Amino acid sequence: MMSGEPLNILLVEDNLDHAELAMRNLDDALIANRIVHVEDGEQALDYLYNRGRYTDSKLCPKPHLMLLDLRLPKVDGLEVLEKVKADPELRSIPVVILTTSSAERDLAMAYEHHANSYVTKPVDFESFTRMLRDLGFYWLAWNKRPW
Repeated sequence: MMSGEPLNILLVEDNLDHAELAMRNLDDALIANRIVHVEDGEQALDYLYNRGRYTDSKLCPKPHLMLLDLRLPKVDGLEVLEKVKADPELRSIPVVILTTSSAERDLAMAYEHHANSYVTKPVDFESFTRMLRDLGFYWLAWNKRPW
């Protein structure tokens, strides 16, 4: 991450209540300067590849972190994860799976496709914040706050 660059998170979540809760907790914990929320896997890929309504890369910069649900409309979360981690331009983006699934198969598939972490909803946001801090995002966000 470049010095002075705002911390951007791409939140891919089709459940609006879950998305609102995640965004509020990320803001309260001073995790990000900017959170972009998309509601399905197709929108996530459009954002990442600057397609459709996300063509302006200045308005839609590559995220520093992606929070990804598994069960998504249009394009499944595992397919999004697979495409991101297979792309040399995107594979360095840390991807944290946020899902209601505690199935061992989903967990195994997520890590097989190189997810950086796997968190089951409902999320204990204190533990979640600690995990993001361990990934290096808390300190970056704290030092990037615009005040």
